[in-house]
Amino acid sequence: MRAHVSTHTTLLNRLTAGEDTAAWSEFNERYGELIRGFARRKGIQQADCDDLLQDVLVSLTKSMPGFQYDPAKGRFRSFLKTVVMRAMYRKFWQKRGDLRLEDVGQAADLEWNDSDTEDVWEAEWQQYHLRLAMRTIDLEFSEADRIAFKHYVVAGQAPQDTAALLGLTINQVYKAKSNILKRLSELIDEQVKEEG
Repeated sequence: MRAHVSTHTTLLNRLTAGEDTAAWSEFNERYGELIRGFARRKGIQQADCDDLLQDVLVSLTKSMPGFQYDPAKGRFRSFLKTVVMRAMYRKFWQKRGDLRLEDVGQAADLEWNDSDTEDVWEAEWQQYHLRLAMRTIDLEFSEADRIAFKHYVVAGQAPQDTAALLGLTINQVYKAKSNILKRLSELIDEQVKEEG
C-alpha cells in the first residue's frame, strides 16, 4: 500500500480544478512539514512557521485557478520553493519597517537569498522524502523490524545491544537494517522519479 494517493502533478491538477478540500488536505499533509521545516532551518520561530504554511496555502489557493504546472519548465521542488520563498519574503522582508524591537534580531538572521538557501531547501527536501518513505516502511515492516532499525541505524546503538534489548538475534537486527535500507532506497528513488 502506498503512503500517499497521488503524484504531485495529479495533486496539482486536483488543486487547480476548484474546491477539492481533500486535495488541499493532502497537500497540507504531504508538504506542510517540508515547508515548516525549511522555515525553521531559516531561523523562523515555530508559531511563525505555522503562519507561513497558511500563507503558502492561501497564496496557492489564489493562484491555482487557471494554473498549469509544466514539468518542462522546471522541477516541482523548485516551483514549491519559489512559492515558499515568496511567502517568506512577503511575510518578513516587506514588513521589516514595522518590526517590533524584539523582532529585530530574528529579521536580521533571515537571509532569503544567501548562499545556503538552496542547501537548506535541498536538505529539507531530502528529509521530506525520508519521512514520506518511512510512512510506507511503517505499513510494510513488522514493529520488531522497525524498532530494531531505529535503535541500530537511527540511534546508533550497537547491534548486539539492540538484539539483547529487543530479544532478537544479531542476525535479525542486521536483516531488519538491510531490508529496511533497501526498501527506503527503492521508495525514495520512486518518489524522486515521480516528482520529475
